[in-house]
Amino acid sequence: MRRSSVRVLQYIYATILVIAAMFLVFMGAKLAFNGGSFYYIIVGLCYALSAWWMFKKEIKSLYLITLVLFATIIWTVWEVGFDYWAWFPRFLAPLGFFIVACFVFASFNNKKGISAVIACALGIIVFGCFFSRGFMNKPLVANIDSHDYKIVASDNKPIDWTGYSRDTMGIRYSPFTQINRDNVDKLTLAWTYHTGRDLTNPNKVDQNTPLQIDNTLYACTPENTIHAINATTGERKWIFESKASAISWQRCRGLGYYKDVSTIKGAACHERIIANTVDGRLFALDSETGKPCSDFGDHGVVNLRDNMGDNGPGYYYQTSAPLVAKDKIVIGGWVADNQQLGEPAGAIRAFDVKSGQLLWAWDPADPNVKRDPISSNHYTLGTPNMWTHAAYDPDLDLIYAPMGSAGTDYYNVDRPKNSVPYNAALVALDGQTGQPKWAFQTTHDDLWDYDLPSQPALIDMKNEAGEVVPTIIQLTKRGQIFALDRRNGTPVTKVEERPVPQTGSIPENTISPTQPYSVGMPQIGATPLSEEKTWGTTMFDQLLCRISFRDIRYDGDFTLVGVGKWGLMYPGALGGFNWGSASYDPENHLLFVNDIRIPNVKRLITREQYKEVTKTQTPTPDGHGLAPMDGTPYGIETNVWFSPIGVPCLQPPFGTITAINLDTKKIAWQIPAGTAEELGPLGIKAGMPLTMGMPTYAGTSVTAGGIVFFAGTQDNYLRGYDAQTGHELVKLTLPVGASATPMVFISPENGKEYVVISVGGAAHSKNTGDYIMAFTLPDNK
Repeated sequence: MRRSSVRVLQYIYATILVIAAMFLVFMGAKLAFNGGSFYYIIVGLCYALSAWWMFKKEIKSLYLITLVLFATIIWTVWEVGFDYWAWFPRFLAPLGFFIVACFVFASFNNKKGISAVIACALGIIVFGCFFSRGFMNKPLVANIDSHDYKIVASDNKPIDWTGYSRDTMGIRYSPFTQINRDNVDKLTLAWTYHTGRDLTNPNKVDQNTPLQIDNTLYACTPENTIHAINATTGERKWIFESKASAISWQRCRGLGYYKDVSTIKGAACHERIIANTVDGRLFALDSETGKPCSDFGDHGVVNLRDNMGDNGPGYYYQTSAPLVAKDKIVIGGWVADNQQLGEPAGAIRAFDVKSGQLLWAWDPADPNVKRDPISSNHYTLGTPNMWTHAAYDPDLDLIYAPMGSAGTDYYNVDRPKNSVPYNAALVALDGQTGQPKWAFQTTHDDLWDYDLPSQPALIDMKNEAGEVVPTIIQLTKRGQIFALDRRNGTPVTKVEERPVPQTGSIPENTISPTQPYSVGMPQIGATPLSEEKTWGTTMFDQLLCRISFRDIRYDGDFTLVGVGKWGLMYPGALGGFNWGSASYDPENHLLFVNDIRIPNVKRLITREQYKEVTKTQTPTPDGHGLAPMDGTPYGIETNVWFSPIGVPCLQPPFGTITAINLDTKKIAWQIPAGTAEELGPLGIKAGMPLTMGMPTYAGTSVTAGGIVFFAGTQDNYLRGYDAQTGHELVKLTLPVGASATPMVFISPENGKEYVVISVGGAAHSKNTGDYIMAFTLPDNK
């Protein structure tokens, strides 16, 4: 290299070092002043001195940069051990500065060999990003040797998928073995169906899991358009357009099904598809023709907003599938968060599946209500609601309702007194009367938006005395997994009440001194935060996240939201676990769950502050950003805890898939969920399949063939994992991402096993689609 070119390179590099040094010194001083690490100040001063020596072309510059690199290694090991993704932001910039310095000084001395050798180090570090199981190419957690896994025999005869989770038990288990661990990598696309749904509205998200009845799939779109599809060929049979719309959160996660055994096959509405809509209607359709059943409600439709007090812009509507419990349709509803006090009622109702007549209603605030409202033309306003999927035990005739909380999540002053025990509680309702049999509250005096988001899983498992009992598994946004006796709600595994923070909230709120912890089951993705666990893509944005952590109020679990200073909540309001729910292999006693690890920052603001903020920000109609909480003295601001370049401030994984052995109550395996292939800093797609594990949406589906299917990552794949080990066995490319739970069935037409997934776009992605895709094995496999 010519000396003049080397001199230019020297000046450029020294200038970059000066800029980096200034940033590290000034921002590092701010961190240290707030009680944080002194590392960044020291490194900044070293880089400043190195830049000076670099301008003077002294080899001491390289020596000092080398010293910084080795000091960084020692500091990183001391602070975080050997976690690869914890190393990544700490090590990458010092290594990069070191390699460039080697090139510069090698050029000075015409020794290019040293440059090539040192450059290999960067290649090795970057290559680690692409390992499928993290740093050592292994699961994050693995106890697979202790589990005697078995594949059971199956006749592989067709079994209908009649509800959101195949049936009412919430376990998403398909007892089929045609597709198994030996041949799943041979799966090929069988057919693709296009729904023609609206792809322009970001509020419309495809989260549908189709039903399969005989040789027909029944699917719904965010507009609640119902499609009947030939399950074997993917050809359309009929379509029903409800033309539903809502101001926010348009989605349809599933449908219901009912067969009227009192009528003969071929009679009108002998089999019915039950659909609820985002604008509060309930339909019964003939499964053969798609025509509304004339004997149901008003010519096939019931108005679900009747008696619910939704007289405003439409804040009460359905996003989750209706539950068909024998001859009843059980309906909850989503109420938009943080809009106002006295939001629409959270009552749960049961309708006759044939006539649409209201049979019973449970008003969480009024035990005297049996069916119709008593004191007014609506049920009690401002009560907790059930926005997710319920489960049903036909033997016990109990409906299990996972409840949310009253709409003003961070202000619990005016919650109706009788409804308080039902906020964030799992409630067992009598199938005949709708009255509660028992309730178990997972968060007391909820002030964190810790709704119960997941459909419960009804299984049989051993209690601590070794007795097999009928159990209900409830996942929570807190990352806690509660195992309860589904007959009476008593814990099957140990639950403790632990003290939690009492300061930081507004004086009006009621704050429970303790909260329940499910210590007898694994806790997923809820380890307390610390400055050391902050993250970023480089040492620079990680430094900003460390400063943010020191600036924000964080008191550990149940940090309270107050006025003024931002509070950090982890797990956040998205989870932990969310609506995707669990799947369960009853033969091997393995529970499969997927989680989200994205903290939130929140603060209450006064009414005057709210008016000022709305001059530059638009309130969100779903209540998950800036929201008014009308009728209270405060508004609420909520954000995801991101660095300035849009990267999470918590180190990976941001989401995992976990298998839990319910015999031992321990994690069998845990792996990062998907890659960052479709993501990047500043919202710019980097195209790098970094295996850091992404936030997960939708749920898993497991088969007797030993496969766990999942597609709810942030990249464009349907994956099949070995249910015993967690190893990825197949990765099927999708045209866009998916935010829906896969389902599996056997075609009664050709006897083949199919895996079906709605492919409408990954959560929060701008890339959307209208696909339903089916995969199967080639005929010779």
